[in-house]
Amino acid sequence: MDTSDKTITCRAAIAWAANSTLSIEEVQVEPPKAGEVRIKLASTGICGTDDHAIKGLLSAIFPFIPGHEGAGIVESIGKGVTSVKPGDKVLTLIIPQCRECSSCLHPKGNFCEKQDVLPSSGLMLDGTSRFTCKGKKIYHSFRTSTFTEYTVVPEIAVAKIDDAAPMDKVSLISCEVPTGYGAAVHSAKVTHGSTCVVFGLGGIGSAIVMGCKASGASRIIGVDINEEKFPRARALGVTDCLNPQKFKKPVQQVVMEMTGVGADFAFEAIGLSDTMLAAWDSCHRSYGVCLIVGVAPLNSKLSLDAPMIVSGRTMKGVCLGDYKTRDCIHHLVTDYLQNKINIDPLVTHQLPFDQLHKAFELYHAGKTIRCILLF
Repeated sequence: MDTSDKTITCRAAIAWAANSTLSIEEVQVEPPKAGEVRIKLASTGICGTDDHAIKGLLSAIFPFIPGHEGAGIVESIGKGVTSVKPGDKVLTLIIPQCRECSSCLHPKGNFCEKQDVLPSSGLMLDGTSRFTCKGKKIYHSFRTSTFTEYTVVPEIAVAKIDDAAPMDKVSLISCEVPTGYGAAVHSAKVTHGSTCVVFGLGGIGSAIVMGCKASGASRIIGVDINEEKFPRARALGVTDCLNPQKFKKPVQQVVMEMTGVGADFAFEAIGLSDTMLAAWDSCHRSYGVCLIVGVAPLNSKLSLDAPMIVSGRTMKGVCLGDYKTRDCIHHLVTDYLQNKINIDPLVTHQLPFDQLHKAFELYHAGKTIRCILLF
């Protein structure tokens, strides 16, 4: 039956209020408007940014449907959409690419200015709604909302991918892989024989570790307070595991003593001011590069020792590995299909959508690198 111009009723997970338990509800999904794409989701990953949004740590309009790391098939398109068609396999993009704003037009820019998000919120939630539940408007998350069987996304936030892509895994390439792996291989361009330190060994940190190893780093120091993550981290390439709670001194001092001079590259994949500062202080003072990958809570600040900045080390913020999303993300899928990138070790759990709460329990317990929900 053709549903292209009809409202679809399906299941979705709704965050009714900050810190509330997600509720799987029956929702109505409107047809796509001009410049929009309606997608039948096949899979979605649970990312830490989703958890932060649900907890109210990011700017939000409740109630909303969380999720941004999605893979699915185009069900219908709105007027003017030309880059995808019904039946295409696609990934949703937390950072779109309009190809018109100053960021998209600049060779090094990828943080598109046409994100349709709340004013001053940056990488946060938006006020768009194509969903209703029990007669009430339900808002989008990151203009993607992938914790639902069907979603509506702007064309500029959709990447067409290879028809051969396995939809039960490639949702990771929507966010985790470019964010983590891309931070190492594309943003930092980690050098052969270098020393890297990664703060946070969850999903994004694990992908960073894979990127550092693929780039030929000789030493990769992993930092996390959950030691249950250490065996997996070592399997991915971490050479030294540090639990900051086990030391009487700051962990950055431990890193400096271990390396003698500091790390060539430091990655922060947690999103806290303290760990950002620790990553900065772990770098070589002259040529170290500190990359901030984690998304910090709303209104948090970072304070550096100003006299030490002049020594030459660099701090850089990184979003989705600096990739121009619509131009580049599909190439990562092709690389996976051609065995140039192996994302399989990042998928530790796959659960049906109705086991969403179990998936979050695994996430909060630190027992998963990435859990993928299957529709």
